Amino acid sequence: MLIPARMSEAEEQRWVTVMLDKLAAQESKRLLGDAELAERAERLSAQYLDGRARPRSVRWVTNQNTRWGSCTPAEGSIRLSHRLQGMPEYVVDYVLLHELAHLLVPGHGPRFWRLLEAYPRTERARGYLEGVVAAGRLPHVPGERDE
Repeated sequence: MLIPARMSEAEEQRWVTVMLDKLAAQESKRLLGDAELAERAERLSAQYLDGRARPRSVRWVTNQNTRWGSCTPAEGSIRLSHRLQGMPEYVVDYVLLHELAHLLVPGHGPRFWRLLEAYPRTERARGYLEGVVAAGRLPHVPGERDE
């Protein structure tokens, strides 16, 4: 990435962050199939959970409108909501890692959250998802262009 020499260090840092986010958004627009999702789960488990989480199935579902993902530890199955498709890669990875952690720890206690501490973008991904939820509660503004 080329950056003008006249930029301050703070401007440079902000610009790099903006551009990396744009690149991540472009990457995530390519829809992943179930097989690719399973490969990602395997990679995330190896990278952040020492390979201990081994799901038997990982797939997209269209019947989860109030959850981002779910896991059935007894079956080793993970399901991610189709609403995540098109979101930044780090957000999808966070939700997938969250469900992988449930294969090891069923609840949301301290042991569970310690597993997610290894993922460096946990807080950012959670903030992104909270923003999506909050934006969904905003009223429609009259005269706003419908998409």
